[in-house]
Amino acid sequence: MRPILLKQCLVVNEGKQVETDVLLKGDHIERIDANITHANAQVIDLKGNHLLPGLIDDQVHFREPGLTHKGNIESESRAAIAGGITSFMEQPNTNPQTTTIAKLEEKFAIASKSSYANYSFLFGGTNDNLEELKKLDKYRCSGVKLFLGSSTGNMLVDDEKVLEQIFKNTELVISTHCEDEGTIRANLSKYKEEFGDDIPIKYHPIIRSEEACYLSSSKAIALAKKTGARLHVFHVSTGKETQLFENSIPLKEKKITAEVCIHHLWFSDEDYEEKGTLIKWNPAVKTKADQDQLWKALLDDRIDVIATDHAPHTLEEKDNAYTSAPSGGPLVQHALPAMLQQCKKGTLSLEKMVEKMSHNPALLFDVEKRGFIREGYFADLVEVDMQSSWKVTKANVFYKCGWSPFEGVTFDTQIKRTFVNGHLAYDQGIFSELKKGKRLTFER
Repeated sequence: MRPILLKQCLVVNEGKQVETDVLLKGDHIERIDANITHANAQVIDLKGNHLLPGLIDDQVHFREPGLTHKGNIESESRAAIAGGITSFMEQPNTNPQTTTIAKLEEKFAIASKSSYANYSFLFGGTNDNLEELKKLDKYRCSGVKLFLGSSTGNMLVDDEKVLEQIFKNTELVISTHCEDEGTIRANLSKYKEEFGDDIPIKYHPIIRSEEACYLSSSKAIALAKKTGARLHVFHVSTGKETQLFENSIPLKEKKITAEVCIHHLWFSDEDYEEKGTLIKWNPAVKTKADQDQLWKALLDDRIDVIATDHAPHTLEEKDNAYTSAPSGGPLVQHALPAMLQQCKKGTLSLEKMVEKMSHNPALLFDVEKRGFIREGYFADLVEVDMQSSWKVTKANVFYKCGWSPFEGVTFDTQIKRTFVNGHLAYDQGIFSELKKGKRLTFER
């Protein structure tokens, strides 16, 4: 593979924007400097466009194995690189569930043949697989996932003694879905008594309430403090929960961290009337006041990571009564454009966005040589044109499920090219036929 020389780049990296050239050789970044020349390199002139480190999405559901009518590793990783996401960590609630070492390695085998992006898979903790969890190789697995509230796949861990043993018996990051099951069931019973199965979608954030989220998150944090476990709270959705997290120490020193998802930053309960079950997620999209507090916590570093929780379902599945319509939606293709739109509005800086979507996931999970634009690091890169507008339509959606909650939105920036391990994987709407994604490794 010929070296690739990227000219006239405006590199956004480690809190700075720098005009420079970047030389890619093989799968890594060979050199970063002004006015690089190379006799044999393929030259790509970015003409002043921004160059970002490839995004690392720490929470996706690509639905393989067992749920591949919704999506699979090939289709969703393809959509991901079109959205500038060059590495992903996929969740264990597939069919069969990823709750044994053998099932975990089966997923890695699938991805090794089909993934456009770099990949890892979280191991699912259950009420009865502690001994299997203890066998995990911390250098080759991104972490452990615990569902402390029921969601797609019904992997609820509700035995408190088992939960404490899991927290005590792994060095890996424990990522949690936090919603209190008892609170949700009581709320759901109340509204089913009034409406039957066809509960108006506006009650979703009341059923899966602030109380349910806060009660579960606070319990998980208390247990992490008691046991010394390394805890990462997925998809924080309420302002009240943001009060549980600290910003007084650097990320690498934090034992308890938090993530917010694109949909909780973009949508609020004011959007249910228009979007209906298309924006039904667990945890639920909540109030505008919650959204404002999530942004505040993100910007002051109580929340450390922006992710997608990409979870595709078919439109046919979504078009059901409340109790039958599944929660989740496709997001990997449109996450970066959505956040770049916020940068254009001045809500956050490009440097802060890169910190939350590239640097911090790499630091938090100890990902080896990714998440930054540095010499010697893997060449995972995204070129962004900050002056190019486009409208999301069904015709330009790459998800296997064929729809997006962003349909009809016009974004004022465009992803031009995505490099995965030094390979030009996506080029202005055209995908390479070669799949160059690699298994993520970890420095722990």
